[in-house]
Amino acid sequence: MNVGIVGGGAVGLTAARDLAVRGADVTLFEAGTIPNEGESTARAAGVLYDAFAAPEDARVGARAIERFREFSGTGGFEFVETPYVWFARTGDEKRAAAIREQVPRMREHGRDVAFIHASELEERYPALNAEDIGVAAIARNTGRTDPGSYARMMAAEAEKNGAEVRTETEVRVRLDGTAADGKPQIFPDDDHGEPFDAIVVAAGAHTKRVLAEGGIPVALKPYRVQALTCAFDADTPMLYDATEGYYLRPHPEGLLAGDGTEEVESDPTDWKHASDAAFETAMHERLAHRLDFGADDPTIERAWAGLCTATPDYDPLIGELRPNCYVAAGWQGHGFMRSPALGEAIAEDVLGEGGIPEFDPKRFTGDEEFEIVEGMAVD
Repeated sequence: MNVGIVGGGAVGLTAARDLAVRGADVTLFEAGTIPNEGESTARAAGVLYDAFAAPEDARVGARAIERFREFSGTGGFEFVETPYVWFARTGDEKRAAAIREQVPRMREHGRDVAFIHASELEERYPALNAEDIGVAAIARNTGRTDPGSYARMMAAEAEKNGAEVRTETEVRVRLDGTAADGKPQIFPDDDHGEPFDAIVVAAGAHTKRVLAEGGIPVALKPYRVQALTCAFDADTPMLYDATEGYYLRPHPEGLLAGDGTEEVESDPTDWKHASDAAFETAMHERLAHRLDFGADDPTIERAWAGLCTATPDYDPLIGELRPNCYVAAGWQGHGFMRSPALGEAIAEDVLGEGGIPEFDPKRFTGDEEFEIVEGMAVD
């Protein structure tokens, strides 16, 4: 089987590797480098957890963590075990109720999660200010990593198993049957199309544009998010403040923290890659409140923006969209953390072994109107 993949992010690369291992003849096209420093994988937070309440999400999350562990130690990629804590502040009854409802459902699906009291958090992590935490939960089948190292490792593994990875190659797709035997084509240039038995478009925020150029509407909207790093030398878990809507995690530079979601559609070819001053100010205040930086204030080392993709129901689009044309996109900010399982699922679907029915992209026509909602929100 001859498979063309558009997009060299974490999901596309995992699919390329898994298809090649299974004997497919794979060619992956990436418009930039691997990792592409301007795109989603390179700008991802690297927070990895399986703490999902919906059964399909819990299943995918568990498989992703399992595979992250399997690949850890390969080609410079490391999975670093780190607990994940999410909480609602005192007085935020809406999100407190949501967390109280989530945890039993997660446990029903076999997730290693539990409620944890604010006093226990402060005892475990003396630099953490938990005085305003009302309801908190902790997940233990969790970790963190450098997303770029996963992309580099997976590209090398794909090539080792026979896949061809073409970087700096922007392409178009066509499904109009002009190729021999009516096969879909990928055009690395305007004049020469390459026919494939199947194509997978996993181009992140560019997926909607790539498919539209091939005459295929898809229910996706790219939106902008932001993150930064700062110096910090005390122990902390990964944290998500559901009331304020920000997260933080340990990082080689100290801490990585993020929020800054813009609930408007972004143009993936023309968007602001730098962070906003308002985001930096807000995160400075949040970090100073949540953690003890000693005599110093938080000092921002780097700050940036990235793009995520939204769908009408907040679930991904992954599967066959047109005959022999597959899509894998719409992660709502949860793409990298589930990429080992999502890439595996789309590879299995291409091979005729079934994918993830709940995420079937044909549930939408592509013409839907919908609002962008931040993917990590607890409601």
